[in-house]
Amino acid sequence: MSAEHRSVWVNESEITAQAVLAEMQYHPTSSAAAARYEAARALVVRELLLQAAEALGITEPDPAEAETGPEETREEALIRTVIAREVKTPKPDEAACRRYYENNLRRFRSEDLYQGAHILFAADPDDAEATARAKARAEAALARILEHPQTFADMARELSDCSSGKDGGNLGQITRGSAVPEFETFLFNLEEGQICPLPIKSRFGFHIARLDHRIEGRQLPFESVQDRIGEYLAEQVWRRAVGQYIALLIGQAEIHGIELQGANSLLVQ
Repeated sequence: MSAEHRSVWVNESEITAQAVLAEMQYHPTSSAAAARYEAARALVVRELLLQAAEALGITEPDPAEAETGPEETREEALIRTVIAREVKTPKPDEAACRRYYENNLRRFRSEDLYQGAHILFAADPDDAEATARAKARAEAALARILEHPQTFADMARELSDCSSGKDGGNLGQITRGSAVPEFETFLFNLEEGQICPLPIKSRFGFHIARLDHRIEGRQLPFESVQDRIGEYLAEQVWRRAVGQYIALLIGQAEIHGIELQGANSLLVQ
């Protein structure tokens, strides 16, 4: 029997092929076979936890433990109750949080801020003729600006195809990731007050760019991020503990119709 027509058995409970097919819509992957496996795996985990609830005598969700909500089904609430009761993890102490902070200092800096200006000569990247015209216009304008830098704002108002042109090309303060990467690569490596010596090509056309100011990010003090670190570490410990609990359930169960690829991959999302 082909995999797509095969039931999966968890102890004495059957997960039908139709149930797996219905679940596949929630597991988009690169292939139907991969989606079928992910769907079957999720249903196996669900069934294991529901069987655990029955074995523990849990017939109703515990309001003190289950995070019930308008979109949560009764079975989902039971699963949350089982995990809350069976998986207990310690809260990270200050020493653990401080170790993580000191080993990951770069994660706890405020972002660098850049203030710059640009003039955009727009062109559709799929239109070779328009791209060539935009490049020629940008090169001609840049040559004039490099000779007379004080004309940048006036030329932005006159020539720019970006709405920032009315403000002399001023982009305000930007951070990494707020502009297209190719533009950022050049702008963020300029010296303050420097105009990029060549037009910058991007998906929007060609830019003449100037960096006005750079404000270096600062290291955030441990006290301001301690709670965030504690929540992150607690989540990581909890996820590992849930994975171990599910691995224990797998080891005690008879599962047929699917070859599980490692217990850690069965962690409930």
